[in-house]
Amino acid sequence: MDVAERFELIKRGTEEILTDEDLKQYLETGIPLNHYIGFEISGKVHLGTGIVCMSKIKDFIDAGANCTVFLADWHSWINDKLGGDREQIQKIAVGYFKEGLKACLKAVGANPEKVKFTLGTDLYHNNDSYWETFIDVCKNTTLNRMHRSITIMGRKMGEGVDFAKLLYPAMQVADIFIQNVSLAHAGYDQRKAHVVARDVALKMKKNNLVNNDGEKIKPLCVHHHLILGLTKPSIWPIKDPSQLQELWSDMKMSKSIPNSAVFVNDTPDEIKNKVISAFCPEGNVSINPILDWAKFIIFRNENSSIFIERKPKFGGNKEFNSYDEIENAFLSKSLHPLDLKLGVADKVIDILEPVRKHFEQPSIQKMKKELEELMITR
Repeated sequence: MDVAERFELIKRGTEEILTDEDLKQYLETGIPLNHYIGFEISGKVHLGTGIVCMSKIKDFIDAGANCTVFLADWHSWINDKLGGDREQIQKIAVGYFKEGLKACLKAVGANPEKVKFTLGTDLYHNNDSYWETFIDVCKNTTLNRMHRSITIMGRKMGEGVDFAKLLYPAMQVADIFIQNVSLAHAGYDQRKAHVVARDVALKMKKNNLVNNDGEKIKPLCVHHHLILGLTKPSIWPIKDPSQLQELWSDMKMSKSIPNSAVFVNDTPDEIKNKVISAFCPEGNVSINPILDWAKFIIFRNENSSIFIERKPKFGGNKEFNSYDEIENAFLSKSLHPLDLKLGVADKVIDILEPVRKHFEQPSIQKMKKELEELMITR
């Protein structure tokens, strides 16, 4: 695979790369692509994390990157996930959550053995260099900047928070440097932390990223698409186009709104029921969760297709071989919302089949039950 092919594979399906020019330079000069993406441990794995993120990791593997999934137990503790019980967070991280992501890697055609899983506690333990790096990051940014960056935790700007939450962004940045990450990967919602990492990269005194000549460099930051949840937006219809971006951000799939999300462990019936009940206005392609899923889950690869079953009086069965084809049919109203929903639901069920098989193993099924019991008590 040449430089141009690797560049296009890394860029595929992303919202933004900071920056395209840096990526080209890193590829052309042979700087190793050490990838990382971090996850809070906060409950069941949904399609956004399990399929969208893991399929992007597959792209990175295919492009020659060394990939790491960071199980952020300390960050989850700071952000009060799973009741703020650090012991339980760690147990779920290396149990259910890790196994769920490994199953999803299989589902998207990746080899889980090519992905390193790192628990935050293991990285930080007896690691003076980490805390030195953390302080170095803090010395090169401001308290006000950290306060503005708490949106990466799902908090609103200006929200009153305990002081520990102001440490979170700087810890996330330090994670990048201590692991020698040249390719930081996340959803677009993590952009503020990544911008801080790029801003401090050339100012830090130790544990810098360097190129093959030993010169300081900035980490590449790749932001993948955040898929929409299934619920209706808070404002509809949208009369002011300027509201579109804010609504899109508010509608991203969330574990905290269970009916908005399909989880990778949902049964086929649960998936079908959720998708059939989804917001999907006829002929509308501006904010449409089902079309969003078609584009970023089903048609994430060029050779994908979707088969829509319909009675002859409604146009008969039809196979769509590209996202543009299905969007145009929906826009022209030759494809009805219910038919689209049923087709997408069936395809998602097929995609998640390897995950269901993985969790049929008694030891892994037990991990899922432990999480479900914990979530009931929280």
